[in-house]
Amino acid sequence: MELVSPDALADGDPCVSFETWTRQRKIVSIGSNAGAEPLPFQEWHHFKEAFAPEVVARAVRESHRPVAKCLDPFGGSGTTALASQFLGISPTTIEVNPYLADLIEAKLSAYDPDELAQDFRRIMRTTSRQAGSLRKLSYLPATFVESAGADRWIFDRAVARRIACHLDAIDTLPSTHHRRLFRVLLGGMLIAVSNVIINGKGRRYRRGWTERRTPPEMVDMLFKQRCQAAITEIHEHRYRRHRRHTILRGDCLSKLAAATPADLAVFSPPYPNSFDYTDVYNVELWMLGYLDSPDSNHVLRRSTLCSHVQLKRDFLAAPPGSLRLSRALGRLRRERDNLWSPWIPDMIGHYFHDMCKVLGLLRERLTSQAEVWAVVGDSRYAGIQIPVARILADYAPKLGYRVLNIEPFRSMRASAQQGGQHRLAESLLVLQKED
Repeated sequence: MELVSPDALADGDPCVSFETWTRQRKIVSIGSNAGAEPLPFQEWHHFKEAFAPEVVARAVRESHRPVAKCLDPFGGSGTTALASQFLGISPTTIEVNPYLADLIEAKLSAYDPDELAQDFRRIMRTTSRQAGSLRKLSYLPATFVESAGADRWIFDRAVARRIACHLDAIDTLPSTHHRRLFRVLLGGMLIAVSNVIINGKGRRYRRGWTERRTPPEMVDMLFKQRCQAAITEIHEHRYRRHRRHTILRGDCLSKLAAATPADLAVFSPPYPNSFDYTDVYNVELWMLGYLDSPDSNHVLRRSTLCSHVQLKRDFLAAPPGSLRLSRALGRLRRERDNLWSPWIPDMIGHYFHDMCKVLGLLRERLTSQAEVWAVVGDSRYAGIQIPVARILADYAPKLGYRVLNIEPFRSMRASAQQGGQHRLAESLLVLQKED
């Protein structure tokens, strides 16, 4: 557990509220940031499917009990924790992905903007004098950096050298918080200077990437722009209504027991859509040194919630209690030969085993009558719908919750594995702990 506890606001310090941070923007849907102007700190890393922070504000406003502490067992982009700070609430976040954990902590931490600016200038001076060496990146898989005889690579050799140069310069900074921040900002631009893109189908090479090489100077330009923008945002939003935070690094099934009691939980778990979310951040995890071997990659993938079939594992059966799920699994098993993977029914069952365990552990960390606000997404295979919110609601009474609301608020395009153009519901599930 890592707890950052800066000094409290001094008398007369201007307090940045949630409304100031969000600029009281108008959003199309509380389930997605699409259609709304981006907020400060959101551009540090692009999250296409991050739910809107207005979900957190609404949960606090509509809660049946006062909220002083909020818990998010799936930290992701840090939306819940960051919104909590601006709302004057103490956030606790659990995140298994080490890059995302650092990203969240970088957003939540308190800094002296003048000291940040000094360290930024130090990095720029160092990188302007050095060309960079690939020795620092020698541990990377063969497909990451251009090499003789290779037909595909994620980074051109000259670009990889500039990235390594920036990493070396960042490592010389004396402040742990500053090193984390600048490494996170560098990580958020890696895809932009690579030969690949990330989308709902995973990672693929850009069209015409062999003819359109990325100039190495773009690494320096983008890093400079991103750091200057981030330091400005930090300066303008440094006096938040709550400035403390707790981050638990690891998977929520093993870390929830260590969380302090909370009055509210707001989160969005992985969806059972056969997409390995570790793959989304594979480039950042390797390039920034969070992964340094196939074994470390395997350990991280096994630590995540069971929501895909790319990793072979012993699938656990779904717990009894949802006739809705039992019928869907029966149909999936009868269609097993028509599924793109025969393990999909087993993955779906294990997913709900994990989610019920999460909700059970979470209940133990919630105060009396506290609520759970979960943004969840359906999946579909061979035309068979998996209504996630409804299934979790089936389990709720057995787990010690009362269902307050199921609110569909967005339709999502199905992934290629799920049939392409079909629309899937994304829903808000609200539960209340029963004492």
